[in-house]
This record gives sequence, C-alpha cells and structure tokens, in this order.
Amino acid sequence: RDQPRSRGLGDVYKRQSFVRRMGERRMQMTAKEYLSQVFHIDQRISSKLSQVMRLREAATNCTATLTDMPRPDSPSHERMADTICKIVDLEREINKDIDRLVDLKAEARRVINAVSDPDQQLILELRYLCYKPWNEIMTELGYSEPTIYRLHGEALKKICVPVKNDSF
Repeated sequence: RDQPRSRGLGDVYKRQSFVRRMGERRMQMTAKEYLSQVFHIDQRISSKLSQVMRLREAATNCTATLTDMPRPDSPSHERMADTICKIVDLEREINKDIDRLVDLKAEARRVINAVSDPDQQLILELRYLCYKPWNEIMTELGYSEPTIYRLHGEALKKICVPVKNDSF
C-alpha cells in the first residue's frame, strides 16, 4: 500500500498522447485564445496610455527654486529628457499596438462571420469584440446561462484559427 502505484503501458501511452497534444496546442492557438487576443491588446494599450499620462504629469509637475547662488547644470534637465524619451517610446509602442489591434479586430470579425449560425456569431462578437460579460449577453439575447455557454462552445468549435505567417 505504501508503495507508489506502478504505471502500466496504458498510462504511459496516455501521458505521451497528452504531452503531444499540449505541444501541438502551444504551436496552434485555440479559438478562445485567438479571439481573446483582441481584449488583451486593448488592455495593454490602456495600460500604456495610463503610463504616458503619469509620465506627462511627472514632467509638468516641475518646481523651480529661486536662489542667487550659482549652481551646476541641474540633474532635473536630464530627468526631464529621460521622461520625454520614455513618453515618445511608449507612444510609438501604443501606435504599433493600435495598428495591431485594428488588424486583429478586422481579422477576428472575418473569422466570426465565417460561423454559419447568426446567434453564435452575435455571441462571439459581443464577448470578444465588445468585451461584454456573460450576464449582459444573456440579458441582451434572452438566453439562459446553459444555453449561452452551449452556443458559445459550439461556435468556438466552428472557428478556424488563422495560422500566423511570421514571414513579414
């Protein structure tokens, strides 16, 4: 009883199959992972915009001390330049993220429109493109919780996730 259970050949095959599936899964996104990218990129953009706002506030909250004593070059000028560089870099990242978001939303919309059932399309659009919570989707469409989840699951099975082309 105290001995660990020895694994039979069936357990080994199950483990190998699981590891193989997990490896394939890492290579290919699930439909849910693919559609959720839109929300995650949007959240990253919001986070970076907040960072830019805080940096701008820090840059404009400079105070000057008036004195008749001579001083060497102020390190605050360097800090100001560093802050401005950070703002410019973040704004570049935000612009790239916005471009990526627009492209990904258009692609996701095409993928969702390929689902044949209009109710399933609407559920996917509301969830992944409008970021609505389940309770709002249920109320808006008039479906029960199990029905919404069933339709959502069926819709995800119909999604054909585009394969990334890393050549560009």
